[in-house]
Amino acid sequence: MTIDKQREAILKYGRKMLTSQLTTGAGGNLSICDRTSGRVAISPSGIEYFDMKPEDVVITDLNGQVLEGKYKPSSELGFHLALYRERQDVNAVVHTHSVYATTMACLGWEIPAVHYLVGFSGYKVPVAPYATFGTDELAQNVAKGIGAYNAVLLANHGLVAVGSDIGRAFNTAEEIELVARIYYQTKAVGEPVILPDQEMERVLAKFATYGQSPKDTDHV
Repeated sequence: MTIDKQREAILKYGRKMLTSQLTTGAGGNLSICDRTSGRVAISPSGIEYFDMKPEDVVITDLNGQVLEGKYKPSSELGFHLALYRERQDVNAVVHTHSVYATTMACLGWEIPAVHYLVGFSGYKVPVAPYATFGTDELAQNVAKGIGAYNAVLLANHGLVAVGSDIGRAFNTAEEIELVARIYYQTKAVGEPVILPDQEMERVLAKFATYGQSPKDTDHV
């Protein structure tokens, strides 16, 4: 993906975060890493997505040095870079302040396998310890807290989702918000039934080959 395409994708999914009610205003942030060039396209700090232009998206290297762009990169650049360093399978990061996932984060509750769609993250969604936004401590907490999962709750803050591309990272953020809402609502009524690990093993195996091909039009 060229830098121009990366910048367009940041705008597209940044605006989609708003229309999908995964964040508000200029909240949250997202990035794409080009492993070949070692460049990262990341949303700028404090600019609302519908006011943003492609050239406003900041380009840095994997050390955080700004290569292109007139604005400061997101204040959370640190944990984006930490994730890229920690996980070679990750090429995109989406950070949201979605209501139900953030509610779980503020309670300090992991999201268990209350619904099989938690498989977008893995067996569950873990919680990373709280640290002030934009700090090295938060970056370390996120990179360590996510482990091998594709999503992690940031205590008293929000959600981070990762993927091999921006579409997959965004889908994970969206599906985990749905599961967080289901978990919240089931906890409000009673005690939810949690799927056992054996079932989640089957789910994750099916997710590994999930997707459409010319002969496969199944839907989750």
